[in-house]
Amino acid sequence: MLHHVYAVIMAGGRGERFWPQSRSCRPKQFLQLLGEGTMIEQTVERLKPLLPAEHILVLTNCEYVDTVRMLLPSLPGENIIGEPAARDTAPCAALAAGIVKARGGEDAVMILLPADHVIERANDLVSVLADITDFLERRPEWICTIGVRPTEPATAYGYIRCGELLELAGETRLCRSLGFREKPDLATAEEFLKAGNYRWNCGMFLFRIKAFELELKRQCPELADMLGQICELSRSGKLAEVLPELFCRQKKLSIDYAVMEKAEHMAVAECRFDWDDIGSWTALRNHLTADSDGNVATGLFAEIDSHNLIVSGRPDHLIAAIGVDDLVIVSTSDATLVCHAGQAQRIKELLSSFGLRPELHPFQ
Repeated sequence: MLHHVYAVIMAGGRGERFWPQSRSCRPKQFLQLLGEGTMIEQTVERLKPLLPAEHILVLTNCEYVDTVRMLLPSLPGENIIGEPAARDTAPCAALAAGIVKARGGEDAVMILLPADHVIERANDLVSVLADITDFLERRPEWICTIGVRPTEPATAYGYIRCGELLELAGETRLCRSLGFREKPDLATAEEFLKAGNYRWNCGMFLFRIKAFELELKRQCPELADMLGQICELSRSGKLAEVLPELFCRQKKLSIDYAVMEKAEHMAVAECRFDWDDIGSWTALRNHLTADSDGNVATGLFAEIDSHNLIVSGRPDHLIAAIGVDDLVIVSTSDATLVCHAGQAQRIKELLSSFGLRPELHPFQ
């Protein structure tokens, strides 16, 4: 157990790419897509060998606080914190850092991670996090992220260019970051893959509160001010009454753009665990066993002369396919999605069109 370390799980997203299972009242992190439990439950379970429950915090949308508390009864209720408005990951991180500073001081280490990733070898994740924490004990001015070695020229991920080796912490290699790269086009992604020194940005960050606060003061002074106020309000017990006004006046800003891309001491740790952000229905193909025709399915499913289908159904409702290929088919009690696998990223576009059709609003 690392008693000076706190984990902050970001769980405020809407998960629109997993419609129709994911809805505004039941986003991706509350779905059981793979394995036992919902995605947020799996995230917390992975951290329990490393941290005491009172050091695991969840930041989520105010609308989801009761749901999170119901799903995670092992966490103290005060560790489930509702964001008054959607302001992206930078204000979320500053809010969390202020609370952690109030509880553990400026030398506390904070692990910031999403709630909706798939990691099957949890022991390897714990080992990497412990190695990075050990690195931060010796080099407290650094901010660390975890870089995933690309297996394909993916255009859905951001990339990080890795430089020289800083050191080997335990079994984990840490290299200097030479800069973040936005989601590339296919030709650029192929160049990154060929170069060999680029890693996917998986959105996990570790840092001492003091180092993060110094970077905020240098790059985003308004967020640094909020962090300091959050710390003082948390210590005085007055945070709840002031947080809505304080948080809502912040600009929407991602932590990558606000801090990490220009941080003076940014290290990239080698990812030694299997990782997938399972960003769309097509990602299920990486985790389910295909039949002889390349079809992967959950729920009742039957087919004739159909190939490479991705099917998410229910145990009480049969999905049957005849002579179709390369489709995503998702069925729920009140909606069915059918799309070409190559068009699965357009689900958000479909949902935006519902605004023009009032009769579809109940399905959002």
